Amino acid sequence: MSDIRVVVTGMGAVTPLGNDVETFWNNAVKGVSGAGMITRFDASKFKTRFACEVKDFDPKQYLDRNEIKRSDLYTKYGLHAAGQAIEDSGFDFEKMNPFDVGVIWGSGQGGIETLEKEVQSFTQNGFEPKFNPFLIPKMLSNMAGGMISLKYGYMGINYSTVSACATSNTSIMDAYHYIKLGKGKIFVTGGSESGITEASIGGFSAMKALSTRNDDPATASRPYDPNRDGFVMGEGAGCLILEEYEHAKARGAKIYAEVRGASMTNDAYHMTATHPEGLGAYQAMKSALEEGGLTPSDVDYINTHSTSTPVGDISEPAAIRRLMEGYTNNASISGTKSMTGHLLGAAGVIEAILSIKAINHNIIPPTINTEVIDPEIGDDLDIVIKEAKEKEIKIAMSNTFGFGGHNGIAVFGEV
Repeated sequence: MSDIRVVVTGMGAVTPLGNDVETFWNNAVKGVSGAGMITRFDASKFKTRFACEVKDFDPKQYLDRNEIKRSDLYTKYGLHAAGQAIEDSGFDFEKMNPFDVGVIWGSGQGGIETLEKEVQSFTQNGFEPKFNPFLIPKMLSNMAGGMISLKYGYMGINYSTVSACATSNTSIMDAYHYIKLGKGKIFVTGGSESGITEASIGGFSAMKALSTRNDDPATASRPYDPNRDGFVMGEGAGCLILEEYEHAKARGAKIYAEVRGASMTNDAYHMTATHPEGLGAYQAMKSALEEGGLTPSDVDYINTHSTSTPVGDISEPAAIRRLMEGYTNNASISGTKSMTGHLLGAAGVIEAILSIKAINHNIIPPTINTEVIDPEIGDDLDIVIKEAKEKEIKIAMSNTFGFGGHNGIAVFGEV
């Protein structure tokens, strides 16, 4: 890979903890839970009746009438997060070749809400074939990225990644590598998801993947705790502006962090379960560090995937323990899904934002709700629970793993 450096010059977020980066970050540091009873539909008959919903999101404040009409909710979230990040970056598109700006955006489920509502309408209206003409474009998982380019006129590389819950880290990785290959100067990258629907909640519930702690949703997501019983569904979007370093420096851009490395592997083990020894996760972390000329001793913080599922929360610590074996540094780790819920395809990018902010502020957001660490996980890892921790952070790693065996790792460093 070339010596071209890639930096982060803009960020945007729509999350259950806030609809901008600063609100999101401040609530994460405070240990705020985004969970509550589902308001999007009547969940009274479901085994799981709560989720981490985005609050106070009014698309009319951010999007024009046609964008609203033509977009599924996941695209609306994506457009707003991207708009924030583009404004934050301050780059002057008028001075650029439009083919030098690309968009790589991901979503695990795409427009599932649109598809679900159209099928419901079809069955409830005597199976009359009267479908919305925007059904197909609204449901496509590439449409958020397409709509971002359409809105702003970006004509560079544009496509969408799908690797389940590793999706947005895959997007970040691809954008990073394309810049290093000289295929673009700036990429708008990240992911969005709106999976709080009847079919999505019902489907994950049928798999027994969701927590059923309906009596106390705020404490339901408890990574690493022996009483964890499944993940909490989240929704939202996150966006990073990745930029070639010399280009950013020449225009005097604000630089949040440098992308030091990124890697993907596959467990090739099970359709939905992670490898019990974390072999794929270990190799992905190792390769991402090696790409950046780093060793495990350099890592100060790992934002773990830790979804609060009985099996998944065990394999990742095993992989981290293997990665750190023989090295003196004890990286601190935390699971922020305990606050945001699991944003599926958008999980990686919002956790990347928290990792970058951790570098900027030398604060590790906590794993809330976790009272004790499961003995099966062990007590030799520095897992930050209950309250945020102050620590000098120069290198942070963001881990994501997805159904299908996908492992996506992104490493960020101070500049």
